[in-house]
Amino acid sequence: MKIAQIAPLTEAVPPTLYGGTERVVSWLTEELVALGHEVTLFASGDSRTSARLEAMWPRALRLDGTVRDPNALHMAMIEHVYRRAGEFDIMHFHLDYYPFSLMSRQPTPFVTTLHGRLDLPEHQPLFQTFSSLPVVSISDAQRRPVPNANWVETVHHGLPVDLLRPKPAEPRYLAFLGRISPEKRLDRAIRIAQRCGLPLKVAAKIDRADEDYFNDQIRPLMADPNIEFVGEIGDAEKPEFLSGAIALLVPIDWPEPFGLVMIEAMACGTPVIAYNRGSVPELIEDGITGFIVEDEISAAGAIRDLPAISREGVRRRFEQRFTSRRMAEQYLGLYRRLMDRGRMRPHLVSAG
Repeated sequence: MKIAQIAPLTEAVPPTLYGGTERVVSWLTEELVALGHEVTLFASGDSRTSARLEAMWPRALRLDGTVRDPNALHMAMIEHVYRRAGEFDIMHFHLDYYPFSLMSRQPTPFVTTLHGRLDLPEHQPLFQTFSSLPVVSISDAQRRPVPNANWVETVHHGLPVDLLRPKPAEPRYLAFLGRISPEKRLDRAIRIAQRCGLPLKVAAKIDRADEDYFNDQIRPLMADPNIEFVGEIGDAEKPEFLSGAIALLVPIDWPEPFGLVMIEAMACGTPVIAYNRGSVPELIEDGITGFIVEDEISAAGAIRDLPAISREGVRRRFEQRFTSRRMAEQYLGLYRRLMDRGRMRPHLVSAG
């Protein structure tokens, strides 16, 4: 099968540090190649892949201070892919709604995985306008705000089975991993740790847009000597960081479409304590891979119940549910259905 994967240019594929969508695209691409398919990856030039790389800009945009209008580069990439659409059996976009209009005007089957939130009012007219285009959700919860979109599959993310593995460690602290922003609620994680009298280690990125929030709301809370700010970490550091954690805290305050940090923790055998928002009930099996909670009091109670959870069992459930091979095989089944559907469409032949 000839497959095009079209990634955002914001980060390299895979990203050096933080970057959810581009990491998933990388894992999917590598598995598709390993399964014997001919894959072309449209991405930034500093990407690393075993697929054929089509560099749409020399460097990831987050690292390129010369770029002030990233939308211009993404629009140019979509046009470039459009002109080459006939080379592929299927095109898989990871650019949200940007390809909808142009790609609906050509015959090659395509699908878009929506990686972000969809609960904003402006999304309603968008999905009404493009109600026939096939889209993939990364959780069933992500679909709720736009039930009339043409959802063709829910595909939970997966990561390579050997990317993160448990390390021998004596868990001694609570962990917070990912990004510091208002919806991720690090302030709640700090209060939960304080309520339990446990240290908290914070390995997280601070986006430029969230610097004021961090300085005004979070930095004063981190004066507590039991709160350690580790900073942004990559995959090489995650096994040790997560294996040393009693649990990963995910006290989110928004409808999280997926939440990669939860399956990263599971890969390391680390239980997850997460607020009941968005995708959480789909990913966390309460009492098996962690606990689903409603507030800081119930989170603290869940920490007391953690000895009942087997860390080996957490890793086992990761292997059963959240590997990149499972993700790739599910996408391949969808690609075949979309291609079959395209072949079944009637073709108008002009008389004469």
